[in-house]
Amino acid sequence: MNSLCDAGIIAALYEASAAGVKIDLVVRGICCLKTGIPGISDNITVRSIVGDFLEHSRIFYFHNNGFEEVYMGSADWMPRNLDKRVEILFPIEDVSLKEEVIHIMDILLRDNKKAREMQADGTYKRVARRGKEPLSAQEYFCEEALANTKRKQHAPHSARKFEPLTPPEENDDFLS
Repeated sequence: MNSLCDAGIIAALYEASAAGVKIDLVVRGICCLKTGIPGISDNITVRSIVGDFLEHSRIFYFHNNGFEEVYMGSADWMPRNLDKRVEILFPIEDVSLKEEVIHIMDILLRDNKKAREMQADGTYKRVARRGKEPLSAQEYFCEEALANTKRKQHAPHSARKFEPLTPPEENDDFLS
């Protein structure tokens, strides 16, 4: 997401962390949550990825004991968005879409070129990449999109044809 400022959500994240839940957040901009508070937020990491594109997904991925839930939404977690606007949060239920969204989160969390991790004092430091293959999420997604486009250009075209629905005729007795 771009911003995390809502006090109620931050309190809920602290409560989950204190209960032992591991929480990885990717927050591009403003983040009022503090990491590294013993007993409160020591299970929370906050990453910021700032690259060539102004992009911040609003993906919410919950994984508990093999059970996965994935949601996407329109709102940053800020009072003005949650209290004064009409926003939406929806589940990703299609298995292939869910896998694709989880793949996106995995790449974002593995970025070690543009990612910075919040420290306990609120500053951000580069993510350690010693011994790891360099990975920029934005570069990766550009290369992946290009490869997918090339593959689709060379794939045989589908025989499916779009057929629009037509309204019933006045004399059709489809309701009787």
